[in-house]
Amino acid sequence: MPLPSSKRLFFSFLLLSVSASAFAQQQPSSAAIEQKVTTLLQQMTLEEKVGQLNQYSGRELTGPASNRKNDLLNSIRSGQVGSMLNVKGVKDTRDIQAEALKSRLKIPLLFSLDVIHGYKTVFPVPLAEAASWDMAAIRLSAHVAAKEAAASGIHWTFAPMVDVGRDPRWGRVMEGAGEDTYLGSQIAKARVLGFQGEKLGGTDAVLACAKHFAAYGAAIAGRDYNAVDLSPQQLWETYLPPFKAAVEAGAATFMNSFNTLNGIPATGNSYLQRDILKGQWQFSGFVVSDWGSIGEMVPWGYAQNPADAAQKAITAGSDMDMESDAYHQNLAQSVKASKVEVAQVDDAVRRILRKKFELGLFDDPYKFSDLKREQKVLNDPQNRVAARQMAQKSMVLLKNEKNALPLSKQLRKIALIGPLAQSKRDLDGGWTVLADTTEIVSIYEGLTKRAGTNTQVSYVKGCAVTGDSRQGFVAAVEAAKQADVVVLTVGETWEMTGEAKSRTDIHLPGVQEELFKALKATGKPVVVVVLAGRPLIFNTIADSADAILYAWWPGSEGGNALANVLYGDYNPAGKLPASFPRAVGQIPIPYTQYSTGRPVTKPGQIKYKSAYIDELNTPRYAFGYGLSYTTFRYADLKISRPTMTAAESIQVQFTLTNTGKAAGEEVVQLYLRDLVASVVRPLKELKDFQKVMLKPGESKIITFTISKEKLAFYNQQLAWVAEPGDFNLMIGSTSDDIRLEGKFALVP
Repeated sequence: MPLPSSKRLFFSFLLLSVSASAFAQQQPSSAAIEQKVTTLLQQMTLEEKVGQLNQYSGRELTGPASNRKNDLLNSIRSGQVGSMLNVKGVKDTRDIQAEALKSRLKIPLLFSLDVIHGYKTVFPVPLAEAASWDMAAIRLSAHVAAKEAAASGIHWTFAPMVDVGRDPRWGRVMEGAGEDTYLGSQIAKARVLGFQGEKLGGTDAVLACAKHFAAYGAAIAGRDYNAVDLSPQQLWETYLPPFKAAVEAGAATFMNSFNTLNGIPATGNSYLQRDILKGQWQFSGFVVSDWGSIGEMVPWGYAQNPADAAQKAITAGSDMDMESDAYHQNLAQSVKASKVEVAQVDDAVRRILRKKFELGLFDDPYKFSDLKREQKVLNDPQNRVAARQMAQKSMVLLKNEKNALPLSKQLRKIALIGPLAQSKRDLDGGWTVLADTTEIVSIYEGLTKRAGTNTQVSYVKGCAVTGDSRQGFVAAVEAAKQADVVVLTVGETWEMTGEAKSRTDIHLPGVQEELFKALKATGKPVVVVVLAGRPLIFNTIADSADAILYAWWPGSEGGNALANVLYGDYNPAGKLPASFPRAVGQIPIPYTQYSTGRPVTKPGQIKYKSAYIDELNTPRYAFGYGLSYTTFRYADLKISRPTMTAAESIQVQFTLTNTGKAAGEEVVQLYLRDLVASVVRPLKELKDFQKVMLKPGESKIITFTISKEKLAFYNQQLAWVAEPGDFNLMIGSTSDDIRLEGKFALVP
């Protein structure tokens, strides 16, 4: 009996992991690699050492003749380049690697690329994947992306982005795991392991790069490339843990960020790079600048000129210069002038060479450039299966009145309306590499195929995503009147969220909500599908839609995945990784709020309380929120003991039961609150979660363990402490839907 596709894919993943691990174990030992690095360093001139610290974009290298192309080729041949980005494909990487091997010491290049959520096969955007709360699926997504990239000659991806993002105006929330530190840390580990495997060296893995170090997600006003002003306690408690998790998972590289942190550019911040990352955390990989960020310390007003910027960056611990050319032009002279210690240059070079040896590039510079493997891997149909499964897991059911979903198989006429119903490119979102729009399954294609020949799916655009034209309303309303149900697709285009795409207004753009009102007025049930890369505000739809499915940007298999969810072939289990505000003025509105000295204790009684006079304090949809086609009962909470010491732990148990008629998954969430501490603590903090599959009527005993680590925080002196006192324990389906509560105490 053949295995279901999901199990086949899982076992395939296991076999790949074993294969990669076995291959990696054949690599030289760490001591042997260190000796080889030392020997090579002793042979290098200062100029060749500096050459390893330079990274350039190689788009021109695969294009027509130009001065830039000639200069780059000459630099590569003379050993003045350590890495190239934006060169991809077996042929081009092999050809350019051959140029590097003409250099005196024949040091191979590292080829790098922004493989953010897929290479050829496009997975949902990272924020969408975070909504799955499924670490195995997230790891598999990264593994497939790495496998495809590595088969195309790529050694290194600039992912994962592990910035905690609490301001949806910031376009780069799309690339991260949302607002929560704990969830973000678990996802950081999963993605690093997915990209790299357990050990470097396999040809189905790439170097991971944890970015952006650090606190980029706290950019003031949600404006990209802006300053960050953050207390040390918040830095350590909220924004650094996902980076530490990436180090613990073995991340090979880090990328510093564009922002300043309390007045110091991250690129020139020795506290971040030398004291924390390479010091306290003992990170043995290397740090690359973000694009041009070393040179950008000049307009920041932190460096006088590129030479000063290069000096400050290398001193602070930034090892590789991406595209600012500051190291190439100035670093050797700074060493000769005794402005930079040669030991600092040697340390940076050693870190880069170490990764090249660990990848096995000195033994075979072309090991990642195999044409047969490239063709086989890029055309593996199991990659599409994984993408479809990930898309299904990422979708979040926000509303479902009177069981509007799943769609009945008895429906005969579906009106598919909206500006994104036939879109292909928008489903992939930003940061795509080899995405072919002809291979993207649109919502129209997916729904039509799933509906079958007995159900008519009629499409009307209705309106554009942006603009104020309502000319398509009449046709849309007429189609709705003729249908049994309306499926309305609204949202953003792919260019509206991502890097350099900050927005002051995150309401659903254009006249899309007006189109919804016109359709709702027909009296027909309206199911709304929202496609976006960030949390949006859509209060009219939230109030009146019969059902709302937040599909994010779901990737290559988006149309098929969405159809499966709409028809109930897959029961949605996604939970929001970020709070959705009611109004822009609430931002930031993470669930980790504080009580304040004047909390609102009764609804409506807000005079002289910490409240708004024109809006509620609460979000429209809370962190962790998401519905299912079934229901779950939480019962019989048991706490193993009422007190614990720092050396002990507490076991928490309860019974979870599927009380509905469909099999489904529930993400059970454990939150804690430290009632009194030396630093005011949030009302609740996520400390653990489990994703549990249950059949109808099935029950399962769920167990959590609470140790001292789950109670600790950074105090005013930045010491990681768990202070004796009382704690509230909360277990629920959502951060604002707590089903079980208990108390315990930490005692001396």
